[in-house]
Amino acid sequence: MKPVAPGTVIFHRHRGYGVITHVNLLTGWISARFGNEARPLDLNLSTDDVQHADGEAIRFRRSPPDRMPHARLMAMVRDLHMAGYERLYLHSWPKASGLHWRWHLFTGQRDWMQRPWREGWYGSGADYNGNPVMGWGDAPGATTEELIHALAKFDPEGLARALGRDEDHTAWFAGVCDALLPGYMYSFDMAPSKDGGLIEMPPVPVVPVRAGLPAYAGPAISWPPGWAGLWTRRHEMPMRKPNFTGEPELG
Repeated sequence: MKPVAPGTVIFHRHRGYGVITHVNLLTGWISARFGNEARPLDLNLSTDDVQHADGEAIRFRRSPPDRMPHARLMAMVRDLHMAGYERLYLHSWPKASGLHWRWHLFTGQRDWMQRPWREGWYGSGADYNGNPVMGWGDAPGATTEELIHALAKFDPEGLARALGRDEDHTAWFAGVCDALLPGYMYSFDMAPSKDGGLIEMPPVPVVPVRAGLPAYAGPAISWPPGWAGLWTRRHEMPMRKPNFTGEPELG
């Protein structure tokens, strides 16, 4: 499929040839200027039968796009686990606003609080809304296999650190993926009790990754192996991590 971007020459059955001036691939709307018209025309790629200049149709899915990348990341991690990269972990937690969720891939020792940070291995749903890529050289809409190849090319040393066995976590993660994918993701936001611990380890929060999906009604998701007691330890030894603007912050 050819790229669709500002400057692309298109053909419309009623307007003829034109040039795209603006693209929003999350919603499927574009703006294009035709002939000597003073104002651009807004077109929907799902319904307006827009074509490339050579007649190739421009296709766009009608279903709502993912507003967060976490389900795609879960599918990628599950495939890497099956390939022997079991020491690869996906942390997910909400931003302070509660409108978007952050994600962080890490490898090596399974420590949910003191996680190693590598460039390109973390991001936010807020960033994904405007630029639907993970950040390691992948393309928008890349398949699970394409995501894996792009990550391996971007940071082979980092991915190599994930080789090894972690049977408990791999089994937990496979069960979570079976229950949640493709429409839902897990979130590790914790509800503290008065004594600083977790409130009897409640079910893991589950969040839809696309607008219009009903509330999750499947089986409860348990916390991952090694999670018990982390809330207390987190307050005893706070972690510093990037805040996605380049400055560290307490996490």
